Amino acid sequence: MYHLITINQKDKWTWYVRNSAEHDFYHTWYYHSMDQSGEPFLFIYEENENYIAFPLLNRKIEDSGFSDFTSVYGYTGPISNRKFEQLEDSFMENFKRSFLSFLKSKESISVFSRLHPLLQQNFLLEKFGGVYQNGKTISIDLTVPIEHQRLKYRRTTYDDIKRSWRRGFIAKETKEPEDIQIFKEIYIENMKRVGASDYYLFTDQYFHDMVNADEFDCILVLVFDGTEAICGSITTFTDGIAECHLTATRTKYLWASPSKFLIDEISQIGRKYGMKHYHLGGGYGFKEDSLFDWKLGFSDLMLNYNSWRYITDEARYNTLVQKSGVDQNIDIDFFPLYRYSQTLNSLK
Repeated sequence: MYHLITINQKDKWTWYVRNSAEHDFYHTWYYHSMDQSGEPFLFIYEENENYIAFPLLNRKIEDSGFSDFTSVYGYTGPISNRKFEQLEDSFMENFKRSFLSFLKSKESISVFSRLHPLLQQNFLLEKFGGVYQNGKTISIDLTVPIEHQRLKYRRTTYDDIKRSWRRGFIAKETKEPEDIQIFKEIYIENMKRVGASDYYLFTDQYFHDMVNADEFDCILVLVFDGTEAICGSITTFTDGIAECHLTATRTKYLWASPSKFLIDEISQIGRKYGMKHYHLGGGYGFKEDSLFDWKLGFSDLMLNYNSWRYITDEARYNTLVQKSGVDQNIDIDFFPLYRYSQTLNSLK
């Protein structure tokens, strides 16, 4: 049997996340409560003491009586009270039948979910088909001694970190409102410098809500040159996973590469919080670009980043694509295709 937990049922949502074998902050009620792009819900399928929980957002499709489901920004996908590689095929097949029945009852056209590179969710979602390989992400192994970790650093990366030590840069863990505001200003400057869309220019409230989350540990780490904050990162610590959520550097300090010093410092803080992984993410659009290469300077541990792209009703999906004016044969990495023009306009 399945049932849904809405965003108004915080305690129930939180219970399923906390009792899962593996999860990240992206799965939490708190993080979903911050999203305004759809109606968050948690799909639950249970058999006796076992369950699979799948957080999603319900979005209405304009000028139609239909909806589709998507995931919040970040690495989500399903979770379970057991690791996916340990689940019986019969249990996963029963989940599949139940979830498909749910999709049909809601007249959902498609489902899109970003998957978590550190969780083996493919074991479940390959039962449906539609698992798409997006690219690679980089993670640092925090279970080895710090000396062994640094042996993985690229020589130029480690040289820049050593120069930061000699210059006397210091890292500060903080949750102070004034520090959060300073980081927000650095972040906005950084995003405008790289030409990011308004989608990434988060509100003041977003920064404060992240750092003061009550369902997962989240801190702001700022790097100072004397009394001036020159770069920083909002980093989460959840169930053994440290996530490099937002990072930014002042333009005038790019020459000093203080973010390399910052990554090394956070890896040490992660150990203090009992983390096993420090997930740095991938390149822009998850391509193996200059950002990806920069992250490779810290670790050679590359993870597969996948997404799940499932079409529930092929005929209606194609009709919506035609109605949107998008060429179905267009060579772009976007799903669902009928939202491409709308999303493109919102990012300008």
